[in-house]
Amino acid sequence: MSARARRGLPAAAALGLVLALGACATPPPEPQPEAVPAVAPPALTVAQSTGVLEDVGAVLAAGDATFDATGLPARLTGPALDVRRLEYARATSTGGTRLPTALPTEAQVTIVPDTTEWPRTQLVVTEQPETLEAPRILVLRQDSPREAYKLWGWARLGPGVQMPATAEPQYGSATIPPDSTALLVQPGSVLPQYADVLANGDASTYAATHPQDFFRQTIEAARANMQAAVAPVGTVAETYVPRVENPVALATADGGAIVVGAIDTTTTLAIAEPGIDLDPTTAALAGKPRVTSSLVSTWADVLVFYVPPADSETKQVQLLAGEHARTSVAGQ
Repeated sequence: MSARARRGLPAAAALGLVLALGACATPPPEPQPEAVPAVAPPALTVAQSTGVLEDVGAVLAAGDATFDATGLPARLTGPALDVRRLEYARATSTGGTRLPTALPTEAQVTIVPDTTEWPRTQLVVTEQPETLEAPRILVLRQDSPREAYKLWGWARLGPGVQMPATAEPQYGSATIPPDSTALLVQPGSVLPQYADVLANGDASTYAATHPQDFFRQTIEAARANMQAAVAPVGTVAETYVPRVENPVALATADGGAIVVGAIDTTTTLAIAEPGIDLDPTTAALAGKPRVTSSLVSTWADVLVFYVPPADSETKQVQLLAGEHARTSVAGQ
């Protein structure tokens, strides 16, 4: 980990047996079998993680050069693939004025799973992009032993956020099951609770557990601006649905966990005559400059949380990183 992250578990020194040779008459020692490590290695070594990032970076660079998504499935999957495809369509439709999200593949923090099962997920906090935007958290997933690690999603680190301490990569971080009661909130309940907070704000049953944060502020502001813009001729409705797959939960040094998952957001504008003109980017994606009935946009929200242990004095879940990215637009 870099200085930017607090140290996780202390490094352990491996002890080896040193055999001294005696006089010439002393027979040489018999070869000894290699010692079994006291601690099993993590699911991914640091060198392997670096190789994964290089491979992902190469695929992204090739696609970004021509806005061609053909080669992306080799190293992208899930929300990352959906979002990048739309970003390429947007870049093409706008003549390159709206470029894809900058995704550095140089790591400043790597969080590796300690598991013997699949799918496996590692997290990488990147260096700051050249655009001087916030560092990203890359979510890299391997679905089976014979498949490559792929970029499943990314999220922007929130302002002033400090990543919780985790195990050093050479040891790996334990995976936490979705129904674990050792945390303030079970990992499988974090995304449904947060979706309810996005929908209902402070009126949500879970608002006390999920306090106001940078992502929620952005969503609420965008929704209010959209409602104001279409108020004369229409209404806005949004739904927030967690993806069915179980979230990823990796243990932190204090007994908590980093929980990662995704929410699918659908924004529906119901519009009456005479309709509304679309902004150039939305018009390019919708394939029309004006809608007179409806406009439906879908978004992938990749979210990274810190959940404290159940016995912690902290009784709130913290959002570490989030990304709200459009995946489709359709208008009538």
